[in-house]
Amino acid sequence: MRKSEFDRAVVDEFGEAYGRSLMRDLVLGALGDRTAKQALDDGVEPRAIWLALCIDTGVPEARRHGVGTIDPDRRG
Repeated sequence: MRKSEFDRAVVDEFGEAYGRSLMRDLVLGALGDRTAKQALDDGVEPRAIWLALCIDTGVPEARRHGVGTIDPDRRG
């Protein structure tokens, strides 16, 4: 998962404002008690951060995989 795909996944799942809040404020134990933003800044793979966010916020498994990619039919 690329950073751009991660960003799209966060916005698609949580909305822009709430997603930003989660990235900045939610401390994730699976990431060494860091926020998602701290983990990104520390070089943790975006996919690992995405999965940690999903688990801690209760995102159903069906919405955890394949998110963030651009639909090929929507490319310009």
